[in-house]
Amino acid sequence: MVSTTVHLMRHGEVHNPDGVLYGRLTGFRLSERGQAMADRVAAHLAGEGPLGPRRDVVHVVASPLQRAQETAAPIAAAFGLEVAADPRLIEAENHFEGMTFGVGDGSLRRPAHWRHLWNPFRPSWGEPYRVQVARMLAGVAAARDAAAGHEAVVVSHQLPIWVTRQALEGKRLWHDPRRRECSVASLTSLHWEDDRLTGITYLEPAADLLPDAPIVPGA
Repeated sequence: MVSTTVHLMRHGEVHNPDGVLYGRLTGFRLSERGQAMADRVAAHLAGEGPLGPRRDVVHVVASPLQRAQETAAPIAAAFGLEVAADPRLIEAENHFEGMTFGVGDGSLRRPAHWRHLWNPFRPSWGEPYRVQVARMLAGVAAARDAAAGHEAVVVSHQLPIWVTRQALEGKRLWHDPRRRECSVASLTSLHWEDDRLTGITYLEPAADLLPDAPIVPGA
């Protein structure tokens, strides 16, 4: 059998002092802590120090957005690889991109926005869940092919990663966002034997950097 693992990694914490939902906007980089998170995951995968055995990573690909590319860079460097870009891994489209999102700050108090909130099952405020899953699965398949018999790291964003996991586990795609198990710099690892998905595991190598992290919009 050929064993292949694809690690779906959410990018590290983003520098977002204004607390906007940054979505697909350009210019949003990692914060200092976010860069430390990316370095920590790179060290984990490379097996440095007490972090475990070196992983067999032969392919690193990321969403074209800056925060994802910056997260992937130290991982690729640790394995002597280049970071590929795949637009299929990009953040979900969202009507509220560039706005602060909530009731108290006014974005949900404007009647002009209400027409985007009528259907949480689609969702009506952005890219349909099923569309996200389709493009993500295509990107995952390409990464799996590139790393056949080894491991790939795919850096993407919280919502696309989460709905992909939901789909692979045969669960409904609509969900409570507060219940997502997909923290910044986390690894959702997909394990295959030949063409059979044999398991999904979840790990937070940078968890010790998280306790005082602020809750900010974006993914």
